[in-house]
Amino acid sequence: MFYKPQDGHGLPHNPFNAIVTPRPIGWISTRGADGRDNLAPYSFFNAVAYVPPQVMFASTGAKEDRGDTKDSVANIRETGVFCVNIVEYAMCDAMNQSSGPWDKETDEFVKAGLTRAECETIACARVAAAPANLECKLTQIVQLPGEANFTVFGEVTGVHMRDDCLKDGRFDVLSFNPLSRMGYRDYTVVREAFSLKRPDE
Repeated sequence: MFYKPQDGHGLPHNPFNAIVTPRPIGWISTRGADGRDNLAPYSFFNAVAYVPPQVMFASTGAKEDRGDTKDSVANIRETGVFCVNIVEYAMCDAMNQSSGPWDKETDEFVKAGLTRAECETIACARVAAAPANLECKLTQIVQLPGEANFTVFGEVTGVHMRDDCLKDGRFDVLSFNPLSRMGYRDYTVVREAFSLKRPDE
């Protein structure tokens, strides 16, 4: 099968995000200028550079009470900071609860039953029990083609790692099993890993 996105795929559901899988989930916490905290998951998320460490996430929708975007991007525009909270399998229900189309007054930490903690380098809340948190300062917001498509880039200014996830000096993802996004309503879990040496090693 071949299709041009501009012509449509003719399938019951869009296959695009089922093709680009699995994708890590950036559980983005932000705080607006009014002091309200927000927490929402984004599966268009990844690390993009080592030095300085940088990450990105993309928001692809809008809410009526936020104009051309969603709460996360709106808050980051106001404050210039955000935190990425890593999602473990044990938190999948809380992550899903925080993904609802709630109004900007809703506190997703409360709605999902999560304990928050303050970040160290930025004025923002983080998911206290997450395996890791990346505190970030905004570097740029890039508007992409299409309605309400924005990519947010941030430099990591602080890193939290849960002590039980450190094994022999390494951050061990199998100790908490990261949750990843697939297509449609599907997710997957990282439960095994293997290593490969580069050809020049």
